[in-house]
Amino acid sequence: MAASSTSGSGRDIGGSGGGLAAGEMEVEAYRRLFPLPFYERHLLDSVRPDARPLHRARDTSIALGPVASADGSALVKIGDTTMLAAIKLEVMTPSADAPDEGSLAIEFHMPPICSPIVRPGRPAEVAPVISKQLSDVIVSSGMINLKELSLISGKAAWMAYLDIYCLNADGSLFDAALLSAISSFSHLQIPLVSLSDDGRVVAVPGDLLEDKSTPELVNKERKLLLHSIPFSLTCILHKKYILADPTAEEESIMETSITVVLDSSERLVSIYKPGGSVLAHTSTVKDCIVLTKHRMKELQNILEDSLSAMEVV
Repeated sequence: MAASSTSGSGRDIGGSGGGLAAGEMEVEAYRRLFPLPFYERHLLDSVRPDARPLHRARDTSIALGPVASADGSALVKIGDTTMLAAIKLEVMTPSADAPDEGSLAIEFHMPPICSPIVRPGRPAEVAPVISKQLSDVIVSSGMINLKELSLISGKAAWMAYLDIYCLNADGSLFDAALLSAISSFSHLQIPLVSLSDDGRVVAVPGDLLEDKSTPELVNKERKLLLHSIPFSLTCILHKKYILADPTAEEESIMETSITVVLDSSERLVSIYKPGGSVLAHTSTVKDCIVLTKHRMKELQNILEDSLSAMEVV
Protein backbone atom coordinates (compact mmCIF):
# COMPACT_ATOMS: atom_id res chain seq x y z
CA MET A 1 0.00 0.00 0.00
CA ALA A 2 2.79 2.33 0.91
CA ALA A 3 4.55 1.63 -2.37
CA SER A 4 1.35 2.30 -4.29
CA SER A 5 0.74 5.53 -2.41
CA THR A 6 4.28 6.79 -3.07
CA SER A 7 4.03 5.90 -6.71
CA GLY A 8 0.73 7.69 -7.03
CA SER A 9 2.15 10.78 -5.31
CA GLY A 10 5.07 10.80 -7.71
CA ARG A 11 2.73 10.72 -10.67
CA ASP A 12 0.75 13.65 -9.23
CA ILE A 13 3.88 15.76 -8.75
CA GLY A 14 5.14 14.95 -12.21
CA GLY A 15 1.76 15.73 -13.68
CA SER A 16 1.53 18.98 -11.79
CA GLY A 17 4.98 20.08 -13.03
CA GLY A 18 4.12 19.07 -16.56
CA GLY A 19 0.90 21.06 -16.34
CA LEU A 20 2.79 24.15 -15.22
CA ALA A 21 5.29 23.81 -18.05
CA ALA A 22 2.50 23.22 -20.53
CA GLY A 23 0.71 26.33 -19.27
CA GLU A 24 3.81 28.49 -19.75
CA MET A 25 4.26 27.10 -23.25
CA GLU A 26 0.63 27.89 -24.07
CA VAL A 27 1.06 31.50 -22.89
CA GLU A 28 4.23 31.91 -24.93
CA ALA A 29 2.61 30.35 -27.98
CA TYR A 30 -0.39 32.68 -27.62
CA ARG A 31 1.97 35.66 -27.33
CA ARG A 32 3.78 34.69 -30.52
CA LEU A 33 0.64 33.90 -32.52
CA PHE A 34 -1.53 36.75 -31.27
CA PRO A 35 0.85 39.45 -29.96
CA LEU A 36 -1.61 42.36 -30.14
CA PRO A 37 -4.46 40.65 -28.23
CA PHE A 38 -1.86 39.43 -25.73
CA TYR A 39 -0.73 43.01 -25.11
CA GLU A 40 -4.26 44.37 -25.02
CA ARG A 41 -5.15 42.00 -22.17
CA HIS A 42 -2.36 43.63 -20.13
CA LEU A 43 -3.25 47.15 -21.23
CA LEU A 44 -6.63 46.75 -19.55
CA ASP A 45 -4.70 46.77 -16.24
CA SER A 46 -2.45 49.67 -17.38
CA VAL A 47 0.66 47.50 -17.37
CA ARG A 48 2.81 45.71 -19.90
CA PRO A 49 3.69 42.00 -19.92
CA ASP A 50 6.88 42.78 -17.96
CA ALA A 51 4.80 44.65 -15.34
CA ARG A 52 6.20 48.06 -16.37
CA PRO A 53 3.56 50.83 -16.07
CA LEU A 54 2.51 52.34 -19.39
CA HIS A 55 3.95 55.79 -18.71
CA ARG A 56 7.27 54.66 -17.22
CA ALA A 57 10.50 54.57 -19.22
CA ARG A 58 12.99 51.76 -18.82
CA ASP A 59 16.04 51.94 -16.56
CA THR A 60 18.62 54.24 -18.10
CA SER A 61 22.37 54.54 -17.60
CA ILE A 62 25.14 56.76 -18.98
CA ALA A 63 28.84 55.91 -18.90
CA LEU A 64 31.15 58.74 -19.99
CA GLY A 65 34.52 58.29 -21.68
CA PRO A 66 34.44 54.63 -22.79
CA VAL A 67 36.48 55.40 -25.96
CA ALA A 68 39.92 56.58 -24.89
CA SER A 69 40.97 57.61 -28.40
CA ALA A 70 37.98 59.95 -28.86
CA ASP A 71 37.77 63.58 -27.74
CA GLY A 72 34.37 62.83 -26.22
CA SER A 73 32.41 59.61 -25.87
CA ALA A 74 29.51 57.97 -24.04
CA LEU A 75 27.84 54.58 -23.67
CA VAL A 76 24.09 54.84 -23.11
CA LYS A 77 21.60 52.12 -22.23
CA ILE A 78 17.82 52.49 -22.15
CA GLY A 79 16.57 49.08 -21.17
CA ASP A 80 18.38 46.77 -23.59
CA THR A 81 18.81 49.46 -26.26
CA THR A 82 22.51 50.34 -26.26
CA MET A 83 24.33 53.19 -28.03
CA LEU A 84 28.02 54.04 -28.22
CA ALA A 85 28.82 57.61 -29.30
CA ALA A 86 32.25 59.03 -30.04
CA ILE A 87 33.38 62.51 -31.15
CA LYS A 88 36.59 63.23 -33.01
CA LEU A 89 37.73 66.82 -33.59
CA GLU A 90 39.75 67.84 -36.65
CA VAL A 91 40.99 71.24 -37.75
CA MET A 92 39.39 72.53 -40.94
CA THR A 93 39.22 75.74 -42.95
CA PRO A 94 35.86 77.43 -42.23
CA SER A 95 33.56 78.38 -45.06
CA ALA A 96 33.57 81.89 -46.46
CA ASP A 97 29.91 82.27 -45.44
CA ALA A 98 30.70 81.48 -41.79
CA PRO A 99 34.36 82.32 -41.18
CA ASP A 100 33.92 82.34 -37.39
CA GLU A 101 32.13 78.99 -37.07
CA GLY A 102 33.06 75.33 -36.86
CA SER A 103 30.97 72.46 -38.20
CA LEU A 104 29.24 69.26 -37.11
CA ALA A 105 28.92 65.97 -38.97
CA ILE A 106 26.63 63.37 -37.40
CA GLU A 107 26.30 59.75 -38.52
CA PHE A 108 24.15 57.01 -37.00
CA HIS A 109 25.25 53.43 -37.67
CA MET A 110 23.36 50.16 -37.28
CA PRO A 111 25.78 47.24 -37.72
CA PRO A 112 24.30 43.72 -38.13
CA ILE A 113 25.22 42.92 -34.52
CA CYS A 114 22.52 45.27 -33.21
CA SER A 115 19.45 43.46 -34.53
CA PRO A 116 18.50 40.30 -36.44
CA ILE A 117 16.56 42.45 -38.93
CA VAL A 118 19.78 44.21 -40.04
CA ARG A 119 21.46 42.13 -42.74
CA PRO A 120 25.20 42.18 -43.48
CA GLY A 121 25.99 44.28 -46.54
CA ARG A 122 22.59 45.99 -46.47
CA PRO A 123 22.45 49.22 -44.43
CA ALA A 124 19.39 49.61 -42.24
CA GLU A 125 16.83 51.93 -43.82
CA VAL A 126 16.19 53.73 -40.55
CA ALA A 127 19.87 54.69 -40.04
CA PRO A 128 19.99 57.73 -42.39
CA VAL A 129 16.58 58.84 -41.10
CA ILE A 130 17.85 58.93 -37.51
CA SER A 131 21.07 60.65 -38.66
CA LYS A 132 18.99 63.42 -40.22
CA GLN A 133 16.73 63.70 -37.15
CA LEU A 134 19.72 64.00 -34.84
CA SER A 135 21.32 66.73 -36.97
CA ASP A 136 18.07 68.67 -37.19
CA VAL A 137 17.39 68.49 -33.44
CA ILE A 138 20.93 69.37 -32.34
CA VAL A 139 21.12 72.31 -34.74
CA SER A 140 17.58 73.65 -34.18
CA SER A 141 17.83 73.37 -30.39
CA GLY A 142 20.84 75.68 -30.37
CA MET A 143 22.66 73.29 -28.02
CA ILE A 144 26.00 74.06 -29.66
CA ASN A 145 27.15 77.54 -30.61
CA LEU A 146 29.29 76.83 -33.66
CA LYS A 147 31.26 80.01 -32.97
CA GLU A 148 32.76 78.22 -29.95
CA LEU A 149 34.37 75.80 -32.40
CA SER A 150 36.24 78.63 -34.15
CA LEU A 151 40.02 78.83 -33.73
CA ILE A 152 41.26 81.56 -36.08
CA SER A 153 38.69 83.61 -37.96
CA GLY A 154 38.57 82.62 -41.60
CA LYS A 155 41.57 80.29 -41.23
CA ALA A 156 40.90 77.47 -38.77
CA ALA A 157 38.00 75.93 -36.91
CA TRP A 158 37.02 72.59 -35.42
CA MET A 159 35.11 70.00 -37.40
CA ALA A 160 33.32 67.73 -34.91
CA TYR A 161 32.63 64.25 -36.26
CA LEU A 162 30.04 62.47 -34.13
CA ASP A 163 29.54 58.77 -34.85
CA ILE A 164 26.86 56.83 -32.99
CA TYR A 165 26.84 53.04 -33.13
CA CYS A 166 23.76 51.07 -32.16
CA LEU A 167 25.04 48.00 -30.31
CA ASN A 168 21.60 46.63 -29.44
CA ALA A 169 18.32 47.80 -30.99
CA ASP A 170 15.41 47.17 -28.64
CA GLY A 171 13.16 50.12 -29.36
CA SER A 172 13.24 53.92 -28.88
CA LEU A 173 16.37 54.18 -31.02
CA PHE A 174 16.19 57.94 -31.53
CA ASP A 175 15.82 58.60 -27.78
CA ALA A 176 18.90 56.53 -26.97
CA ALA A 177 20.88 57.99 -29.89
CA LEU A 178 20.08 61.58 -28.87
CA LEU A 179 20.97 60.87 -25.24
CA SER A 180 24.30 59.37 -26.32
CA ALA A 181 24.96 62.41 -28.52
CA ILE A 182 24.38 64.99 -25.79
CA SER A 183 26.29 62.84 -23.29
CA SER A 184 29.33 62.63 -25.57
CA PHE A 185 29.24 66.41 -26.16
CA SER A 186 28.99 66.90 -22.38
CA HIS A 187 32.11 64.77 -22.01
CA LEU A 188 33.94 66.44 -24.91
CA GLN A 189 37.41 67.77 -24.14
CA ILE A 190 38.55 70.36 -26.71
CA PRO A 191 42.29 69.92 -27.36
CA LEU A 192 44.56 72.88 -26.80
CA VAL A 193 46.23 74.08 -30.01
CA SER A 194 48.90 76.55 -31.02
CA LEU A 195 50.12 78.10 -34.25
CA SER A 196 53.34 76.59 -35.60
CA ASP A 197 56.10 78.60 -37.31
CA ASP A 198 54.79 77.63 -40.72
CA GLY A 199 51.27 78.81 -39.89
CA ARG A 200 49.71 75.41 -39.18
CA VAL A 201 47.40 74.79 -36.21
CA VAL A 202 48.83 71.95 -34.12
CA ALA A 203 47.64 70.21 -30.97
CA VAL A 204 49.53 70.85 -27.74
CA PRO A 205 49.81 67.83 -25.40
CA GLY A 206 49.11 68.57 -21.76
CA ASP A 207 52.65 67.67 -20.65
CA LEU A 208 54.08 70.47 -22.82
CA LEU A 209 52.04 73.28 -21.29
CA GLU A 210 54.83 74.18 -18.89
CA ASP A 211 57.42 74.24 -21.67
CA LYS A 212 58.40 77.86 -22.28
CA SER A 213 59.29 77.06 -25.87
CA THR A 214 55.67 76.16 -26.67
CA PRO A 215 54.07 78.81 -28.93
CA GLU A 216 51.18 80.85 -27.62
CA LEU A 217 47.95 78.89 -27.39
CA VAL A 218 45.23 79.70 -29.90
CA ASN A 219 42.34 78.50 -27.74
CA LYS A 220 41.84 78.86 -23.99
CA GLU A 221 38.82 76.69 -23.12
CA ARG A 222 38.83 72.91 -23.03
CA LYS A 223 35.14 72.26 -22.34
CA LEU A 224 32.38 72.95 -24.83
CA LEU A 225 29.60 75.05 -23.33
CA LEU A 226 26.20 73.52 -24.09
CA HIS A 227 23.00 75.54 -24.29
CA SER A 228 19.37 74.35 -24.26
CA ILE A 229 20.15 70.63 -24.19
CA PRO A 230 17.45 68.61 -26.00
CA PHE A 231 15.87 65.48 -24.52
CA SER A 232 13.31 63.25 -26.19
CA LEU A 233 10.68 60.64 -25.42
CA THR A 234 9.05 58.31 -27.92
CA CYS A 235 5.54 57.07 -27.17
CA ILE A 236 3.42 54.41 -28.82
CA LEU A 237 -0.24 55.32 -29.41
CA HIS A 238 -2.73 52.46 -29.34
CA LYS A 239 -6.45 53.10 -29.03
CA LYS A 240 -6.82 55.14 -25.82
CA TYR A 241 -3.42 54.08 -24.47
CA ILE A 242 -0.04 55.84 -24.49
CA LEU A 243 3.03 53.64 -23.94
CA ALA A 244 6.20 55.57 -23.11
CA ASP A 245 9.61 54.32 -24.24
CA PRO A 246 8.46 51.33 -26.30
CA THR A 247 10.50 48.18 -26.83
CA ALA A 248 11.16 46.79 -30.30
CA GLU A 249 8.36 44.27 -29.81
CA GLU A 250 5.89 47.00 -28.89
CA GLU A 251 6.95 49.10 -31.89
CA SER A 252 6.46 46.13 -34.22
CA ILE A 253 2.87 45.35 -33.17
CA MET A 254 1.63 48.89 -32.39
CA GLU A 255 2.83 50.93 -35.33
CA THR A 256 1.77 54.48 -34.43
CA SER A 257 4.46 56.42 -32.57
CA ILE A 258 5.19 60.02 -31.70
CA THR A 259 8.50 61.48 -30.55
CA VAL A 260 8.57 64.73 -28.58
CA VAL A 261 11.78 66.70 -28.10
CA LEU A 262 12.04 69.38 -25.40
CA ASP A 263 15.08 71.38 -24.41
CA SER A 264 16.30 71.93 -20.86
CA SER A 265 14.13 75.05 -20.63
CA GLU A 266 11.05 72.95 -21.51
CA ARG A 267 10.85 74.65 -24.89
CA LEU A 268 9.33 72.46 -27.60
CA VAL A 269 12.03 71.64 -30.16
CA SER A 270 10.19 69.18 -32.39
CA ILE A 271 7.38 66.64 -32.66
CA TYR A 272 7.92 63.73 -34.99
CA LYS A 273 5.15 61.34 -36.06
CA PRO A 274 6.24 59.03 -38.87
CA GLY A 275 2.79 57.63 -39.58
CA GLY A 276 0.49 54.89 -38.36
CA SER A 277 -3.23 54.29 -38.16
CA VAL A 278 -3.90 56.21 -34.94
CA LEU A 279 -4.53 59.94 -35.16
CA ALA A 280 -2.57 62.13 -32.76
CA HIS A 281 -5.26 64.41 -31.35
CA THR A 282 -4.30 67.62 -29.60
CA SER A 283 -5.08 66.14 -26.18
CA THR A 284 -2.89 63.11 -26.94
CA VAL A 285 0.02 65.29 -28.03
CA LYS A 286 -0.33 67.34 -24.85
CA ASP A 287 -0.22 64.15 -22.78
CA CYS A 288 2.95 63.09 -24.59
CA ILE A 289 4.52 66.50 -23.90
CA VAL A 290 3.75 66.13 -20.19
CA LEU A 291 5.36 62.69 -20.16
CA THR A 292 8.39 64.10 -21.96
CA LYS A 293 8.77 66.82 -19.30
CA HIS A 294 8.93 64.16 -16.58
CA ARG A 295 11.34 62.07 -18.61
CA MET A 296 13.54 65.11 -19.33
CA LYS A 297 14.02 65.72 -15.59
CA GLU A 298 14.96 62.06 -15.10
CA LEU A 299 17.53 62.22 -17.88
CA GLN A 300 18.96 65.52 -16.63
CA ASN A 301 19.58 63.94 -13.22
CA ILE A 302 21.17 60.85 -14.75
CA LEU A 303 23.47 62.98 -16.92
CA GLU A 304 24.42 65.23 -14.01
CA ASP A 305 25.21 62.21 -11.85
CA SER A 306 27.43 60.79 -14.60
CA LEU A 307 29.30 64.09 -14.96
CA SER A 308 29.74 64.35 -11.18
CA ALA A 309 31.04 60.79 -10.97
CA MET A 310 33.57 61.54 -13.71
CA GLU A 311 34.82 64.64 -11.90
CA VAL A 312 35.30 62.67 -8.68
CA VAL A 313 37.40 60.07 -10.49
